[in-house]
Amino acid sequence: MSLSVARPLVSVYTEKSEKVADANIPLPFVFKAPIRPDLVNDVHVSMSKNSRQPYCVSKEAGHQTSAESWGTGRAVARIPRVRGGGTHRSGQGAFGNMCRGGRMFAPTKPWRRWHRRVNLRQRRAAAAAAVAAAGVPALVQARGHIIEKVPEFPLVVADSVQAIEKTKQAVIFLRRVKAWSDVLKVYKSQRLRAGKGKMRNRRKLQRKGPLIVYHKDQGLSKAFRNIPGVETISVNKLNLLKLAPGGHVGRFIIWTKSAFERLDPLFGSWKTPSKLKKGFNLPQPKMANTDLSRLLKCDEIRKVLRAPNKRVVRAPRKLNPLSNARAMLRLNPYAAVLKRKAVLDQNKRSDARALALAEKRGCVHVASVPSVDACGGVLIQHYAAAASVCIKLPASDPVARAQRVRERRAKSLKLAAAKDPKKKKVVKKTPPPPKKEKKPKKAAEK
Repeated sequence: MSLSVARPLVSVYTEKSEKVADANIPLPFVFKAPIRPDLVNDVHVSMSKNSRQPYCVSKEAGHQTSAESWGTGRAVARIPRVRGGGTHRSGQGAFGNMCRGGRMFAPTKPWRRWHRRVNLRQRRAAAAAAVAAAGVPALVQARGHIIEKVPEFPLVVADSVQAIEKTKQAVIFLRRVKAWSDVLKVYKSQRLRAGKGKMRNRRKLQRKGPLIVYHKDQGLSKAFRNIPGVETISVNKLNLLKLAPGGHVGRFIIWTKSAFERLDPLFGSWKTPSKLKKGFNLPQPKMANTDLSRLLKCDEIRKVLRAPNKRVVRAPRKLNPLSNARAMLRLNPYAAVLKRKAVLDQNKRSDARALALAEKRGCVHVASVPSVDACGGVLIQHYAAAASVCIKLPASDPVARAQRVRERRAKSLKLAAAKDPKKKKVVKKTPPPPKKEKKPKKAAEK
């Protein structure tokens, strides 16, 4: 709600733009209603469809010719072709939407759903929002109206304006209340329409001027109807299409005193229902102050707000216990024992199958010696009867395991002991130096 509509009283002006003494009117509650541009636009779109006139193409359009397909085998398309000869038209394609002179695709029908039903409460709430927006000068200026010199907003004039019968007097009235500049804007905006609307009795386009709301028509409508852009409407028949043209709130409205006083019994308030609309109260605003950025930065509100919760709550993963070992162990701790037992049983069966297959082929005679393992199960140890026959024992067989250990040990010893003679270095032995003969010492001279 704007501060400009928070005044308790509104002044009344005469047709000469003079204040009427002791004629102040309390501001109706509808000017404090929540402004909902989304609701106004939605209702306006639906309501504007209710004045459409059905149209369609002729049922026989494109089919008023005798044509038949030539069929296949002539190296031309199978589209129906005009009969006859002696003219360019004969042999041309017909009926199809791709043909010259043919019908359109999916011809329009008059039974289309032209109109839309609009909820009554939505229409009333949208009208209340449009009236409330008309009392905010910023929204009215944003819509394009020129109201800089208007004495007061909302503008309320005396009931003597309802008795104006001449257009000349109406122009003088608009000049005195400083609304004529908005009408001049309409004059400057007049232009030809683009498209085929020029052929259909809607050649000119122009902007919207002020809307005059009256209570009793005593010649007012005829006086103002020839002024471009100016519209009149009764307060008892407020129409959203005129209160918010194009679905945009903020129409420049000039109220008569009796019409302005009738807004309270028409729309009511939040506590008092409307006297003229059954079961209608003004929509309750969700926020008393719509300056959300100021509210979020207010110190009084920040003090009582809790700290932000930065903990991320993630949905638990639903693991399949048949494919996930950890999930299976949570459900059944004994599953690990069963799994290990199944692996051991499978190894026993594979070992027995491998030895049985070798014995069946006749390559070896196998003797089985049963023994008991640490878990209490029976183990079968297999030994080959002939050492000259080499068979591939299972990897888990103890005999094969011991044989592999012996082979690895022998190989490592052989590699350590044996050396390659080609890579041996030949060391040449040098003969020892000859020994020097000792000479006999001469006898010392006496």
